[in-house]
Amino acid sequence: MSTVPLFPARPDPRSALRHIFAGLCASLVGIGLARFAYTPLIPPLIEAHWFAASDVVTLGAANLAGYLLGALAGRPIAGRLGNTGTLRLMMLLVTLAFFGCAFPLSLPWFFGWRLVSGVAGGAMMVLVAATVLPHVPAERKGLASGAIFLGVGLGVAASGTLVPLLLHMGLRSTWLGLGAVSVLLTAASWFAWPRSGTAEAPRSSAATASAAPAGPGLHVLYTQYALMAVGLVAPMLFLVDFIARGLGAGAHLGSLFWVVYGVGAIAGPPLYGFLADRMGPRPAVRLALGVQALVLAGTYATGNLALLAVLTLLIGSFPPGIVPLMLARVHESVPHDAARQNQVWSWATTVFAAFQAVAGYGYSAMLNATGGNHRLLFISAAAALVLALLADLGRTGSKDGSRA
Repeated sequence: MSTVPLFPARPDPRSALRHIFAGLCASLVGIGLARFAYTPLIPPLIEAHWFAASDVVTLGAANLAGYLLGALAGRPIAGRLGNTGTLRLMMLLVTLAFFGCAFPLSLPWFFGWRLVSGVAGGAMMVLVAATVLPHVPAERKGLASGAIFLGVGLGVAASGTLVPLLLHMGLRSTWLGLGAVSVLLTAASWFAWPRSGTAEAPRSSAATASAAPAGPGLHVLYTQYALMAVGLVAPMLFLVDFIARGLGAGAHLGSLFWVVYGVGAIAGPPLYGFLADRMGPRPAVRLALGVQALVLAGTYATGNLALLAVLTLLIGSFPPGIVPLMLARVHESVPHDAARQNQVWSWATTVFAAFQAVAGYGYSAMLNATGGNHRLLFISAAAALVLALLADLGRTGSKDGSRA
């Protein structure tokens, strides 16, 4: 049985605020902390000899592989448990993963928990907007989308400030502390979700659910989102390690750079949403891709820490900022069809997750093969974003390039 979100006839603004808060908590826990808190932990994990340096880098990609599995499994699981039940379950799994990572019993054990956290994050990304936005009044949907994915930026900023504080108590205490934060956010959001997250889809919608929605405009959208994934993974996983070990600035300064990244991540969703409203989603995507490609090229070319701090601020805006931006592109490409919009977003998220996982392992292998050449990763990421921009510019001459 296929499912689509319920669309209440008259959304209650007061209930909508609770639902938005729940969505923010989910993105904060499932993406903001579960994924991004690992980045400032890479140098300490290596220095504490929990695992070999090459293994620590590979473990960073485990979350990305799990994200792909979660993107694929999110809707089928929701078909059985409902969207709300699935989102609650995924937040619990992320919490367990934090506690599991506090005990490095073996490489497979640690890998498994990082994988589980990724599965939960991928499922949340597929389901959270489709669960919350239908219960939000139409005039607040843009604000709600930005607020939900603002949780990612808040998680990045929290990881950059909370992790260094917890590290004073040791690595195990750091993982346990992250688990405690996850417990609090899971409990705070538990009763804030919509009571009913899914409903039976009409037969016409169910018939279209078995295959990926396609069309020239959507092919470009999928391609762009895939290349964006390739472009954002390198700094997301290795920026702190580049500052700490690559430039020899130390783990403390690396953590400070992650705080700067987090500030950019907080600014990303509202800024990119504003650009989408003022310019339209497609031109805003082009602008974001062009700026980010230049910024990554600058990261490749410079070793000046002050300039790198400015570039880091801009880089940080990209991962959480593109989510509401691409969601707006989906709604632009498939107007007036909520069921198909959810299908397109699910497939876009899956494509993004697949290329993100491949890029994570590819960059890890590249870093190990080149003896720690971080700059090669950044210029490769810039090239991916240039290709994403060219993919869209190649359709400029079409009559309606933004529509499927």
